[in-house]
Amino acid sequence: MTDFDVPVLIVGGSLVGMTSAVLLGTHGIESLVVERHRGTAIHPRAALILQRSMEILREAGIEEVVRARSAEQFDQDAAIMAVESLAGEEIAWYLPTLNEGVRDLSPCERLFATQVAIEPVLGDRARELGADTRFGTELVSFVDEGGDGVRAVIRDRASGDLSTVRSRYLIAADGSHSEIRRQLGIGNTGRGVLSHSVTIYFRAEVEELLRGRNLGVIMVVNPTLQGFFRIEKPYRSGFLAVHGLGDPTNPNSDIWTGLTDERCVELVRAGLGVADIEVEIDDVMRWEATADVTDRFRSGNVFLVGDAAHSMPPYGGYGGNTGIHDAHNLAWKLAAVLRGFGGPGLLSTYEAERRPVARFTVEQAYTRYVARAAPFLAKNGTEPPVSDAIIDLGYRYDSAAVTCDDDAPLHGDPREAVGAPGARAPHVDLRRGEERISTHDLFGRRFVLLRGPGPNAWADAARSAADTLGVVFDEHVIGGPDGLCDDGSAFPAAYGLGATGATLVRPDGFVAWRAVDDAGASAEALVASLTTILGRADDQLDAEAELVSPAV
Repeated sequence: MTDFDVPVLIVGGSLVGMTSAVLLGTHGIESLVVERHRGTAIHPRAALILQRSMEILREAGIEEVVRARSAEQFDQDAAIMAVESLAGEEIAWYLPTLNEGVRDLSPCERLFATQVAIEPVLGDRARELGADTRFGTELVSFVDEGGDGVRAVIRDRASGDLSTVRSRYLIAADGSHSEIRRQLGIGNTGRGVLSHSVTIYFRAEVEELLRGRNLGVIMVVNPTLQGFFRIEKPYRSGFLAVHGLGDPTNPNSDIWTGLTDERCVELVRAGLGVADIEVEIDDVMRWEATADVTDRFRSGNVFLVGDAAHSMPPYGGYGGNTGIHDAHNLAWKLAAVLRGFGGPGLLSTYEAERRPVARFTVEQAYTRYVARAAPFLAKNGTEPPVSDAIIDLGYRYDSAAVTCDDDAPLHGDPREAVGAPGARAPHVDLRRGEERISTHDLFGRRFVLLRGPGPNAWADAARSAADTLGVVFDEHVIGGPDGLCDDGSAFPAAYGLGATGATLVRPDGFVAWRAVDDAGASAEALVASLTTILGRADDQLDAEAELVSPAV
């Protein structure tokens, strides 16, 4: 039996698991990824990548590669619309262009790209950064040994060979039916199963039916079906997701029974609006639309990410994006603890920060699902819808890892956050000579202190605090004659700073601390704040880490 010793074992090598490996690698942390399937995704799921996820992929060094893959699959800045059928009447344009009204919020744009295109890019990057990725390999058992980490047994599914893996931490990225979550006894809270659905992968000549329209997602509502299309270049293939709601009055209530190729062709033709168009069925995948959040995101040394932690209907495209954000939040915290400058309490902030975001996002996805596909469920109540920008960029963390005003809202317009602690650091266009960059290009590896030009007592205090705590900071002066320049007063306005203020941004690009001016500036004050932010305070003992999961 082969033995492996690795800081982090990741179970699940799809979108979120492989993203976790990439992000750990950017912090210099090695990981072992085991994926039971023989390769990356073969079905084009998770086609919408929102701005925050693109910022994370930019930080990981693969934004341009992903953009290129996207351009191969889909028209850029495509629309999202609803129709009776692709050839028939238009019902509504939900988003005439994908990036309408949000280009000023980020250095990155939203785009369409499926997991078929993205996962190989993530895998290549993960291996470049030191990850060991093993496909066709499954988790057999694991034991959380508390302070000694996790001991797991994995099996090569082709040869049957067993290996023992010793890791400090285990990331469960094994999907909505997570076996790890089940064995840990972690339950779900939410609305449960909403729909028995199928995705039909087909080939047909559909370019003429597009009629020059640049469409990314095409929602279909007619007497025969409720669902949505995605059509890939060169407009000869795509998939149709059909919702069978279990409602006796719904024509698709028996969608999981008697689903022959002939019935699939009938459904595709009904969505396309052409009764005799030639259609070939490549595959059919059955799935459930659910709206749930797990009761815990962590058990001892085991962390749940992505669909293992939350599941939501596909309307809005939030599922995969939320999982990428989970991985980003967790990676720097694991790295900080493994490298010794993060204290045990830091890991407790993963659930404290990500679970409220997941709950809000699941409810917003449910609201869109009801409005666009299942209006009869409105009787059960929905949350008021908010913009995609608020869901993607406008949430705020409230945990010990930020020093924030507890009265500040947890969700809001990202343009109004003005650099508040707990919020995503705002994007501001900067110049360095002839080069144009974003404030976001300054984040990712270390804590970053941002300030304006001139004498600054907080800058001196930060250097002293860094020495005291053994933490490495990057410091950037915005607006000075020799460094980074903004356009006028864009930086202090966006970050809510006076001339003598400063802000500290975490490695994940969220504001950890802010002082509007230099009142009370001292190294002692910063040491106290950072000790709490890093989970190193005496009262931040990581009680969760002392819980030893049962052998499974």
